Amino acid sequence: MKATSIFGGVQVFQIIIGIIRSKFIAVLLGPQGMGIAGLLQSTTGLIAGLTNFGLATSAVKDISAAHSTANAVRISIVVTVFRRLVWITGLLGAIITLVFSPWLSQFAFGSREYTYAFILVSVTLLFDQINAGQGVLLRGMRQISYMAKAGMIGSILGLFTTIPLYYLYGIKGIVPAIIITSATSLLITWYFAQKLSIKPIYVSKARTIAEGKGMLKLGFMISLSGLITIAASYIVRIYISHKGGVDQVGLYNAGFAIINTYVGLVFTAMGSDYYPRLSAVSKSNTESRNIINQQAEIALLILAPIIMIFLVFINWVVILLYSNQFVAVNDMILYAALGMFFKAASWAVAFIFLAKGASKLFFWNELITNIYLLALNIAGYYFWGLAGLGISFLIAYILYLVQVFLVARIKYDFSFTPAFYKIFVPQLALAFTGFLVVKLLGSPYSYSIGLLLILVSAWLSFKELDKRLDVKGIFNSIKNRFS
Repeated sequence: MKATSIFGGVQVFQIIIGIIRSKFIAVLLGPQGMGIAGLLQSTTGLIAGLTNFGLATSAVKDISAAHSTANAVRISIVVTVFRRLVWITGLLGAIITLVFSPWLSQFAFGSREYTYAFILVSVTLLFDQINAGQGVLLRGMRQISYMAKAGMIGSILGLFTTIPLYYLYGIKGIVPAIIITSATSLLITWYFAQKLSIKPIYVSKARTIAEGKGMLKLGFMISLSGLITIAASYIVRIYISHKGGVDQVGLYNAGFAIINTYVGLVFTAMGSDYYPRLSAVSKSNTESRNIINQQAEIALLILAPIIMIFLVFINWVVILLYSNQFVAVNDMILYAALGMFFKAASWAVAFIFLAKGASKLFFWNELITNIYLLALNIAGYYFWGLAGLGISFLIAYILYLVQVFLVARIKYDFSFTPAFYKIFVPQLALAFTGFLVVKLLGSPYSYSIGLLLILVSAWLSFKELDKRLDVKGIFNSIKNRFS
């Protein structure tokens, strides 16, 4: 909870900055500009998924293990090997993007008009991989404060460097903004990574290969599953672009930015500490089960009131974050918001596959998921447009929760505790009621009833958090300090 509060605070700060940035981008670029930026970034993301070997995830386990030994030599060896792998994979991604830029433009936009854009942004694949590498070092060595500071500074600089470009150059400022944002993030994480006490050490080529095998083996499976995830998302964007136009891609990106960034801040805040913590006890099924349940419970307690607010006030949320041009995504977000309950539970469970080092199991789990997610997305958009993408999100995560639960139960004797169900069922019922109120009743009835549901959800969350953390005691302690 401590780590969540620190990263949660950073996420809230970043969201405030993000709201300001998104508002400017929505007004200055519109759905078309967001669609172009989305296709550029999703295309380079596809290449990155192909070439980064999942090191940003797999290496956390190795660095955490080395850090737990408190052996300076061992830490230096692992970090040196990891840094070499990061440079190699980053350069590979940049070169592939540079060489295939004409074909990438043709595939993404239906013409070679954006070839030069892909040539320029190719350097971001190197920047982003090194940046991710520095983040892994901070995460694996549990430097929470450095990670928090890097996130906050990056948000501020990102705002003040990109908005002037959009204001002065409009859509032509997209590529420079992507490059500057990538370079700025790299410089910030590099600065904090240099503060770590890692002594330079010579590591031979043979030792590099031997030490790097473990990272690359798990990373390769993670990379494949990540590539499949990115590819599935990319195909959906291309399908939307060809069937509905670039504007529809912009709306799709904007809608899921709300779900994954603003509502999904809980996952980002928790994931930084959760994975290393679960990895540390991964040999014990009992301890793993306890930590997974604790994490799922806390995630739902924090997430539920946030989802309720987005459900009830979705129209004003979209207008505030973007503009009236984006209200077409309201229905998509409503359905997807319900899906976040199932995502929260499945997200906590799925980490067990990584923590256990079960690379093949992780790969097949993600492959099957992405196959039916892709099919549901295409079918959803074909029949119901943008709203159908929200419906597909909801259905997919219901299926995914059932899937990961059954696999984890069979392989690792996992089960949810009664305490988890005591949180999950009432909060989901409140959210579903809020969904029906918004869909069936007009304002002001939807707002008045919805506000009551938000208060009930918040009260239930507070009551359960107080049982676990003595929230009242913390507030009284703070109050006494100032009295």
